[in-house]
Amino acid sequence: MASSPEFLARLGITYPIIQAPMAGTSTPALAAAVSNAGGLGSLGIGANTVAQARQMIKDTRALTDKPFNINVFCHAPAQRDAVREAAWLQHLAPLFAEVGADLPATLNEIYPTFVQDASALQMLLELRPAVVSFHFGLPSAAAIEALREAGIFTMATATNLQEAALIEQAGVNAIVAQGIEAGGHRGMFDPEAVDERWSTAVLVRMLVRQTALPVIAAGGIMDGAGIRAMLDLGAAAVQLGTAFILCPESAANASYRQNLRSERAARTQLTAAISGRPARGMVNRLIAHGEATGSPPAAGYPMAYDAAKQLHAAASQQGNHEFAAQWAGQGAPLAREMPAAELVELLVREWRQD
Repeated sequence: MASSPEFLARLGITYPIIQAPMAGTSTPALAAAVSNAGGLGSLGIGANTVAQARQMIKDTRALTDKPFNINVFCHAPAQRDAVREAAWLQHLAPLFAEVGADLPATLNEIYPTFVQDASALQMLLELRPAVVSFHFGLPSAAAIEALREAGIFTMATATNLQEAALIEQAGVNAIVAQGIEAGGHRGMFDPEAVDERWSTAVLVRMLVRQTALPVIAAGGIMDGAGIRAMLDLGAAAVQLGTAFILCPESAANASYRQNLRSERAARTQLTAAISGRPARGMVNRLIAHGEATGSPPAAGYPMAYDAAKQLHAAASQQGNHEFAAQWAGQGAPLAREMPAAELVELLVREWRQD
Protein backbone atom coordinates (compact mmCIF):
# COMPACT_ATOMS: atom_id res chain seq x y z
CA MET A 1 0.00 0.00 0.00
CA ALA A 2 1.39 3.38 -1.00
CA SER A 3 0.98 6.21 1.49
CA SER A 4 -0.99 9.35 0.81
CA PRO A 5 2.06 11.69 0.85
CA GLU A 6 3.82 9.54 -1.76
CA PHE A 7 0.70 9.50 -3.91
CA LEU A 8 0.20 13.25 -3.68
CA ALA A 9 3.82 13.92 -4.53
CA ARG A 10 3.66 11.62 -7.55
CA LEU A 11 0.57 13.38 -8.90
CA GLY A 12 1.68 16.87 -7.91
CA ILE A 13 -1.50 17.66 -5.96
CA THR A 14 -1.98 19.11 -2.49
CA TYR A 15 -4.94 17.16 -1.12
CA PRO A 16 -5.99 13.48 -1.48
CA ILE A 17 -9.26 14.51 -3.12
CA ILE A 18 -10.17 13.46 -6.66
CA GLN A 19 -13.28 14.70 -8.43
CA ALA A 20 -14.82 11.74 -10.25
CA PRO A 21 -14.80 11.95 -14.07
CA MET A 22 -18.62 11.76 -14.48
CA ALA A 23 -18.89 11.70 -18.27
CA GLY A 24 -21.58 14.15 -19.35
CA THR A 25 -21.59 16.00 -16.02
CA SER A 26 -17.99 17.01 -15.46
CA THR A 27 -16.78 20.03 -17.41
CA PRO A 28 -13.46 21.78 -18.00
CA ALA A 29 -14.61 24.46 -15.54
CA LEU A 30 -15.33 21.88 -12.83
CA ALA A 31 -12.11 19.92 -13.36
CA ALA A 32 -10.01 23.08 -13.41
CA ALA A 33 -11.67 24.48 -10.28
CA VAL A 34 -10.94 21.29 -8.32
CA SER A 35 -7.36 21.13 -9.57
CA ASN A 36 -6.76 24.80 -8.81
CA ALA A 37 -8.07 24.21 -5.29
CA GLY A 38 -5.47 21.50 -4.68
CA GLY A 39 -7.36 18.36 -5.63
CA LEU A 40 -7.34 16.38 -8.86
CA GLY A 41 -10.05 17.42 -11.30
CA SER A 42 -11.27 14.91 -13.87
CA LEU A 43 -12.99 14.76 -17.23
CA GLY A 44 -14.81 11.70 -18.55
CA ILE A 45 -14.46 11.50 -22.34
CA GLY A 46 -16.04 8.10 -22.94
CA ALA A 47 -19.15 9.71 -24.43
CA ASN A 48 -17.23 12.20 -26.59
CA THR A 49 -15.65 12.11 -30.00
CA VAL A 50 -11.88 12.44 -30.17
CA ALA A 51 -12.27 15.99 -31.48
CA GLN A 52 -14.57 16.90 -28.60
CA ALA A 53 -12.21 15.32 -26.08
CA ARG A 54 -9.25 17.19 -27.52
CA GLN A 55 -11.12 20.47 -27.14
CA MET A 56 -12.16 19.64 -23.56
CA ILE A 57 -8.54 19.04 -22.60
CA LYS A 58 -7.45 22.28 -24.26
CA ASP A 59 -10.27 24.18 -22.53
CA THR A 60 -9.23 22.75 -19.18
CA ARG A 61 -5.61 23.68 -19.73
CA ALA A 62 -6.72 27.23 -20.46
CA LEU A 63 -8.19 27.33 -16.93
CA THR A 64 -5.48 25.55 -14.94
CA ASP A 65 -1.80 24.68 -15.07
CA LYS A 66 -2.34 21.97 -12.47
CA PRO A 67 -2.63 18.21 -13.09
CA PHE A 68 -5.99 16.71 -14.06
CA ASN A 69 -7.32 13.29 -15.01
CA ILE A 70 -8.82 12.05 -18.28
CA ASN A 71 -11.06 8.99 -17.98
CA VAL A 72 -11.80 6.56 -20.82
CA PHE A 73 -14.26 3.66 -21.19
CA CYS A 74 -12.53 0.31 -21.76
CA HIS A 75 -15.57 -1.92 -22.13
CA ALA A 76 -15.41 -5.05 -24.24
CA PRO A 77 -16.58 -4.45 -27.83
CA ALA A 78 -20.38 -4.57 -28.02
CA GLN A 79 -21.98 -7.97 -28.45
CA ARG A 80 -24.98 -7.46 -30.68
CA ASP A 81 -28.08 -9.57 -30.04
CA ALA A 82 -30.92 -8.70 -32.40
CA VAL A 83 -33.50 -10.72 -30.50
CA ARG A 84 -32.61 -9.20 -27.15
CA GLU A 85 -32.52 -5.68 -28.58
CA ALA A 86 -35.91 -6.12 -30.26
CA ALA A 87 -37.44 -7.42 -27.03
CA TRP A 88 -36.08 -4.45 -25.11
CA LEU A 89 -37.46 -1.99 -27.66
CA GLN A 90 -40.87 -3.63 -27.41
CA HIS A 91 -40.70 -3.28 -23.64
CA LEU A 92 -40.03 0.44 -24.06
CA ALA A 93 -42.73 0.88 -26.72
CA PRO A 94 -45.40 2.18 -24.28
CA LEU A 95 -43.01 4.88 -23.07
CA PHE A 96 -42.16 6.02 -26.60
CA ALA A 97 -45.89 6.07 -27.40
CA GLU A 98 -46.58 8.12 -24.28
CA VAL A 99 -44.26 10.89 -25.44
CA GLY A 100 -45.45 10.69 -29.04
CA ALA A 101 -42.19 9.37 -30.42
CA ASP A 102 -41.63 6.62 -32.96
CA LEU A 103 -40.06 3.47 -31.64
CA PRO A 104 -36.51 3.13 -33.04
CA ALA A 105 -36.23 0.43 -35.65
CA THR A 106 -32.72 -0.49 -34.52
CA LEU A 107 -30.24 0.49 -31.84
CA ASN A 108 -26.73 1.79 -32.40
CA GLU A 109 -23.41 1.31 -30.64
CA ILE A 110 -23.19 4.98 -29.71
CA TYR A 111 -20.02 4.85 -27.58
CA PRO A 112 -16.97 3.09 -29.03
CA THR A 113 -14.55 1.48 -26.62
CA PHE A 114 -11.12 3.00 -26.01
CA VAL A 115 -9.75 -0.53 -26.40
CA GLN A 116 -10.25 -0.24 -30.17
CA ASP A 117 -9.83 3.52 -30.59
CA ALA A 118 -6.31 4.17 -31.83
CA SER A 119 -7.13 7.81 -32.58
CA ALA A 120 -8.14 8.46 -28.95
CA LEU A 121 -4.92 6.91 -27.70
CA GLN A 122 -2.89 8.97 -30.14
CA MET A 123 -4.65 12.14 -28.98
CA LEU A 124 -3.79 11.38 -25.33
CA LEU A 125 -0.18 10.63 -26.21
CA GLU A 126 0.00 13.93 -28.05
CA LEU A 127 -1.63 16.09 -25.35
CA ARG A 128 -0.20 14.15 -22.39
CA PRO A 129 -2.62 14.87 -19.55
CA ALA A 130 -1.04 14.18 -16.16
CA VAL A 131 -3.38 11.28 -15.44
CA VAL A 132 -5.40 8.85 -17.57
CA SER A 133 -7.85 6.50 -15.87
CA PHE A 134 -9.68 3.44 -17.17
CA HIS A 135 -13.26 2.34 -16.45
CA PHE A 136 -14.98 -0.97 -17.34
CA GLY A 137 -11.67 -2.74 -17.89
CA LEU A 138 -8.21 -2.18 -19.28
CA PRO A 139 -6.76 -1.26 -22.67
CA SER A 140 -4.04 -3.32 -24.31
CA ALA A 141 -0.63 -3.80 -22.74
CA ALA A 142 0.81 -1.78 -25.61
CA ALA A 143 -1.51 1.15 -24.86
CA ILE A 144 -0.63 1.10 -21.15
CA GLU A 145 3.08 0.98 -21.99
CA ALA A 146 2.72 3.88 -24.44
CA LEU A 147 1.00 6.00 -21.79
CA ARG A 148 3.71 5.10 -19.28
CA GLU A 149 6.47 6.05 -21.73
CA ALA A 150 4.69 9.37 -22.26
CA GLY A 151 5.00 10.07 -18.53
CA ILE A 152 1.29 9.70 -17.88
CA PHE A 153 0.15 8.34 -14.50
CA THR A 154 -2.54 5.66 -14.93
CA MET A 155 -5.41 4.52 -12.72
CA ALA A 156 -8.14 1.91 -13.20
CA THR A 157 -11.39 1.05 -11.45
CA ALA A 158 -11.80 -2.23 -9.58
CA THR A 159 -14.95 -3.53 -7.89
CA ASN A 160 -13.37 -6.72 -6.57
CA LEU A 161 -10.04 -8.39 -5.82
CA GLN A 162 -9.78 -10.16 -9.17
CA GLU A 163 -10.08 -6.93 -11.15
CA ALA A 164 -7.55 -5.26 -8.86
CA ALA A 165 -5.09 -8.10 -9.48
CA LEU A 166 -5.45 -7.67 -13.24
CA ILE A 167 -4.88 -3.93 -12.86
CA GLU A 168 -1.69 -4.48 -10.88
CA GLN A 169 -0.44 -7.14 -13.29
CA ALA A 170 -1.01 -4.75 -16.20
CA GLY A 171 1.37 -2.19 -14.73
CA VAL A 172 -1.26 0.46 -13.99
CA ASN A 173 -0.12 2.90 -11.28
CA ALA A 174 -3.15 3.06 -8.95
CA ILE A 175 -6.47 1.34 -8.25
CA VAL A 176 -9.79 3.13 -7.82
CA ALA A 177 -11.73 0.95 -5.38
CA GLN A 178 -15.37 1.49 -6.34
CA GLY A 179 -17.83 0.41 -3.68
CA ILE A 180 -21.47 -0.42 -4.27
CA GLU A 181 -22.53 2.98 -2.89
CA ALA A 182 -21.05 4.81 -5.87
CA GLY A 183 -23.21 6.70 -8.32
CA GLY A 184 -22.96 6.26 -12.06
CA HIS A 185 -21.65 3.23 -13.87
CA ARG A 186 -20.24 0.33 -11.93
CA GLY A 187 -16.71 -0.23 -13.24
CA MET A 188 -16.91 -4.02 -13.33
CA PHE A 189 -14.96 -5.58 -16.17
CA ASP A 190 -17.71 -8.11 -16.97
CA PRO A 191 -21.25 -6.86 -16.32
CA GLU A 192 -22.55 -10.44 -16.51
CA ALA A 193 -20.25 -11.69 -13.73
CA VAL A 194 -21.45 -12.31 -10.18
CA ASP A 195 -21.04 -9.09 -8.22
CA GLU A 196 -20.30 -9.34 -4.49
CA ARG A 197 -21.39 -5.68 -4.19
CA TRP A 198 -18.82 -4.86 -1.54
CA SER A 199 -19.08 -1.55 0.26
CA THR A 200 -16.32 0.97 -0.30
CA ALA A 201 -14.97 0.40 3.21
CA VAL A 202 -14.76 -3.39 2.81
CA LEU A 203 -13.22 -3.15 -0.66
CA VAL A 204 -10.61 -0.65 0.47
CA ARG A 205 -9.60 -2.81 3.44
CA MET A 206 -9.36 -5.88 1.25
CA LEU A 207 -7.29 -4.12 -1.39
CA VAL A 208 -4.80 -2.41 0.92
CA ARG A 209 -3.96 -5.89 2.24
CA GLN A 210 -3.57 -7.30 -1.28
CA THR A 211 -1.69 -4.64 -3.22
CA ALA A 212 1.26 -2.31 -2.89
CA LEU A 213 -0.40 0.14 -5.29
CA PRO A 214 -2.16 3.30 -4.07
CA VAL A 215 -5.83 2.58 -3.44
CA ILE A 216 -8.33 5.37 -4.08
CA ALA A 217 -11.64 4.98 -2.25
CA ALA A 218 -14.74 5.76 -4.34
CA GLY A 219 -18.39 5.46 -3.40
CA GLY A 220 -20.59 7.20 -0.83
CA ILE A 221 -17.97 9.75 0.25
CA MET A 222 -19.60 13.15 0.61
CA ASP A 223 -17.85 15.07 3.39
CA GLY A 224 -14.69 15.38 5.43
CA ALA A 225 -15.72 12.69 7.88
CA GLY A 226 -16.04 10.24 5.00
CA ILE A 227 -12.64 11.27 3.67
CA ARG A 228 -11.02 10.79 7.07
CA ALA A 229 -12.64 7.38 7.48
CA MET A 230 -11.33 6.12 4.14
CA LEU A 231 -7.83 7.44 4.73
CA ASP A 232 -7.87 5.77 8.15
CA LEU A 233 -8.80 2.50 6.40
CA GLY A 234 -5.67 2.77 4.29
CA ALA A 235 -6.77 4.62 1.16
CA ALA A 236 -4.16 6.92 -0.36
CA ALA A 237 -6.89 9.25 -1.63
CA VAL A 238 -10.64 9.47 -2.15
CA GLN A 239 -12.77 10.06 -5.22
CA LEU A 240 -16.04 11.99 -4.95
CA GLY A 241 -18.58 12.36 -7.74
CA THR A 242 -22.10 13.02 -6.45
CA ALA A 243 -20.69 15.59 -4.02
CA PHE A 244 -19.74 17.82 -6.98
CA ILE A 245 -22.93 17.58 -9.06
CA LEU A 246 -24.61 20.60 -7.45
CA CYS A 247 -21.55 22.79 -8.04
CA PRO A 248 -22.38 25.53 -10.56
CA GLU A 249 -19.47 24.37 -12.72
CA SER A 250 -21.04 20.96 -13.42
CA ALA A 251 -23.14 20.32 -16.53
CA ALA A 252 -26.12 19.00 -14.54
CA ASN A 253 -29.35 20.54 -15.86
CA ALA A 254 -32.14 22.11 -13.82
CA SER A 255 -34.12 18.86 -13.48
CA TYR A 256 -31.08 16.92 -12.30
CA ARG A 257 -30.28 19.59 -9.72
CA GLN A 258 -33.86 19.86 -8.53
CA ASN A 259 -34.12 16.11 -7.99
CA LEU A 260 -30.80 16.00 -6.18
CA ARG A 261 -32.07 18.67 -3.78
CA SER A 262 -35.33 16.80 -3.21
CA GLU A 263 -36.50 13.66 -1.43
CA ARG A 264 -35.67 11.74 -4.61
CA ALA A 265 -32.01 11.89 -3.68
CA ALA A 266 -32.68 9.39 -0.88
CA ARG A 267 -33.74 6.68 -3.32
CA THR A 268 -31.14 5.46 -5.77
CA GLN A 269 -30.98 2.12 -7.56
CA LEU A 270 -28.37 0.10 -9.37
CA THR A 271 -29.86 -0.76 -12.76
CA ALA A 272 -28.96 -1.77 -16.30
CA ALA A 273 -32.26 -0.39 -17.59
CA ILE A 274 -30.79 2.91 -18.76
CA SER A 275 -27.51 2.00 -20.41
CA GLY A 276 -27.28 -1.77 -20.53
CA ARG A 277 -24.62 -1.87 -17.79
CA PRO A 278 -25.19 -1.61 -14.02
CA ALA A 279 -25.26 2.02 -12.95
CA ARG A 280 -26.69 3.81 -9.89
CA GLY A 281 -29.05 6.72 -10.33
CA MET A 282 -32.03 8.42 -8.78
CA VAL A 283 -35.09 6.28 -9.41
CA ASN A 284 -37.33 7.58 -12.18
CA ARG A 285 -39.96 6.12 -14.49
CA LEU A 286 -37.46 4.56 -16.88
CA ILE A 287 -35.71 2.71 -14.06
CA ALA A 288 -39.02 1.64 -12.53
CA HIS A 289 -40.30 0.43 -15.91
CA GLY A 290 -37.08 -1.41 -16.75
CA GLU A 291 -36.89 -3.07 -13.34
CA ALA A 292 -40.58 -4.04 -13.11
CA THR A 293 -41.39 -7.71 -12.57
CA GLY A 294 -41.42 -9.57 -15.86
CA SER A 295 -39.20 -7.10 -17.68
CA PRO A 296 -36.86 -8.61 -20.27
CA PRO A 297 -33.10 -8.11 -19.91
CA ALA A 298 -32.02 -4.70 -21.10
CA ALA A 299 -30.25 -4.53 -24.43
CA GLY A 300 -26.47 -4.64 -24.11
CA TYR A 301 -24.26 -1.63 -23.53
CA PRO A 302 -24.26 0.87 -25.13
CA MET A 303 -27.27 -0.05 -27.30
CA ALA A 304 -29.71 0.29 -24.40
CA TYR A 305 -28.25 3.74 -23.81
CA ASP A 306 -29.13 4.66 -27.38
CA ALA A 307 -32.78 3.79 -26.68
CA ALA A 308 -32.79 5.71 -23.40
CA LYS A 309 -31.26 8.79 -24.94
CA GLN A 310 -33.77 8.83 -27.79
CA LEU A 311 -36.63 8.41 -25.31
CA HIS A 312 -35.32 11.18 -23.08
CA ALA A 313 -34.74 13.51 -26.04
CA ALA A 314 -38.38 13.16 -27.11
CA ALA A 315 -39.74 13.49 -23.58
CA SER A 316 -37.59 16.48 -22.68
CA GLN A 317 -39.10 18.41 -25.57
CA GLN A 318 -42.30 18.30 -23.51
CA GLY A 319 -40.54 19.24 -20.27
CA ASN A 320 -40.62 15.62 -19.10
CA HIS A 321 -37.33 14.45 -17.55
CA GLU A 322 -38.57 11.14 -16.15
CA PHE A 323 -36.44 9.15 -18.57
CA ALA A 324 -33.11 10.90 -18.01
CA ALA A 325 -29.93 9.34 -16.68
CA GLN A 326 -29.56 11.22 -13.40
CA TRP A 327 -26.71 9.31 -11.80
CA ALA A 328 -26.19 9.64 -8.06
CA GLY A 329 -24.66 7.61 -5.26
CA GLN A 330 -26.20 6.50 -1.99
CA GLY A 331 -24.78 9.57 -0.27
CA ALA A 332 -26.82 11.87 -2.53
CA PRO A 333 -28.92 13.41 0.30
CA LEU A 334 -25.65 14.81 1.70
CA ALA A 335 -24.87 16.81 -1.47
CA ARG A 336 -24.16 20.51 -0.91
CA GLU A 337 -24.49 23.37 -3.35
CA MET A 338 -21.51 25.69 -3.65
CA PRO A 339 -18.69 26.50 -6.08
CA ALA A 340 -16.26 23.62 -6.51
CA ALA A 341 -13.29 25.48 -5.03
CA GLU A 342 -15.30 26.28 -1.91
CA LEU A 343 -16.41 22.67 -1.64
CA VAL A 344 -12.80 21.43 -1.80
CA GLU A 345 -11.83 23.92 0.90
CA LEU A 346 -14.75 22.81 3.07
CA LEU A 347 -13.93 19.14 2.58
CA VAL A 348 -10.34 19.77 3.65
CA ARG A 349 -11.42 21.68 6.77
CA GLU A 350 -13.86 18.91 7.72
CA TRP A 351 -11.32 16.17 7.07
CA ARG A 352 -8.68 17.86 9.23
CA GLN A 353 -10.95 18.45 12.20
CA ASP A 354 -9.89 16.54 15.29
